Amino acid sequence: MSPAADAATRTARRSTRFVAWVRAWRAGLVPFDELADEIAGDEEHLVADVPGTWTDVPLGQGLPVFAKLHPDDIRLVLPVPGDPRGLPGPGPLTGAALLAGEAVITPGFGLIPEVRRHTSGSGVEFETVVWRVLPAPEHRPVFQMGAAEAEAELTAALGEATTRLTKLDVAQWRPELAGALQALRSPESTATLPAGFDPRSRRLFARASVLDRVLALAETNAPGGAVNGYEAQQRDEALRPLTAACRQALVAACNAPLRP
Repeated sequence: MSPAADAATRTARRSTRFVAWVRAWRAGLVPFDELADEIAGDEEHLVADVPGTWTDVPLGQGLPVFAKLHPDDIRLVLPVPGDPRGLPGPGPLTGAALLAGEAVITPGFGLIPEVRRHTSGSGVEFETVVWRVLPAPEHRPVFQMGAAEAEAELTAALGEATTRLTKLDVAQWRPELAGALQALRSPESTATLPAGFDPRSRRLFARASVLDRVLALAETNAPGGAVNGYEAQQRDEALRPLTAACRQALVAACNAPLRP
């Protein structure tokens, strides 16, 4: 994978880590004191609209809203227009989740991440991630594909996308995309989820989270306008099934049953 592709593929969707670590905590597999740092990494995370508060609070002060929930009641949802699976009915939470493309869902509330960009008085730009708490009507979780099936579908979709992009000669106008997809055909590290997730889920999450960033890279046109409108359309058609399989894989991995 080229340095450009590698730099663009390091950060998974924030809701994936949030769900994985909070579920592991509720299962008694990781201590509460580790949660905020594991979720936020080197970013600043706040939580807005926590019941009983009047202002944004640090992430560590917002996480106790999950304290009475069973791990299986905390779910990752990665919706897109036309595919709102996992979301409750129409309302502010569903609308915000579709706009963000990700959400943490429980039977009574949901959290949506929002990135706020700031500029300091000295001109330095920085970001703050704010998790907004929104009420959610009671709803039953929809059927979810298991990790084994999701892994098989992801592998098949990746192979098909790579074949189609090779025929489109994507390497000519987006070499880092072609190289990144080829590298992803090999298994990735499994050290990306907390304790409690089985090896298949860990492998699936590692592979899908990197692929998710590769697909974000693919959404941008090649430098210098090397891709025309027709090529961009063909690229998007080739990657659409892979994008859906990738979202499905992340959801299956993060929502997988936990084991001691």
